[in-house]
Amino acid sequence: MIHLFTDGSSRGNPGPGGYGTILRYGPHEKEITQGFRLTTNNRMELLAVIVGLEAITRPEIPVTITTDSKYVVDAVEKKWVFGWATKADFGKKANEDLWRRFLKVYKQRNVRFHWVRGHNGHPENERCDQLAVYSATRGPLLIDDGYELIEAKRS
Repeated sequence: MIHLFTDGSSRGNPGPGGYGTILRYGPHEKEITQGFRLTTNNRMELLAVIVGLEAITRPEIPVTITTDSKYVVDAVEKKWVFGWATKADFGKKANEDLWRRFLKVYKQRNVRFHWVRGHNGHPENERCDQLAVYSATRGPLLIDDGYELIEAKRS
């Protein structure tokens, strides 16, 4: 079993944001984090899950994702995202670019989610939060093309 712990952060919503991910398999552990100059909390929560799943090199091993994101957990467990993907108006959903990327990697894995309350003392969730906040505030901050390009078109 691979354990994937995730959290996202946005300093303002929208604002500078980041994600933190911890991958654990047996004695091996890897932390992944990145910051963006303008994004949203939900995008960072979802991107943390995506990046973690994409980093797994052995897709046959089951994955448990522990996250404090009801946005991500509910979209998957209540099967909303799978309904969105079959509708012609999927492109009108928030974060459609990331949900498409998520579905691509999700379909290649055996995934189950475990939701935890954020900022409640869960050691890995707290560490992921530290990584996300650090990356959002220290940089280097990348451009979240999926957010900034869409917002520029709306303006």
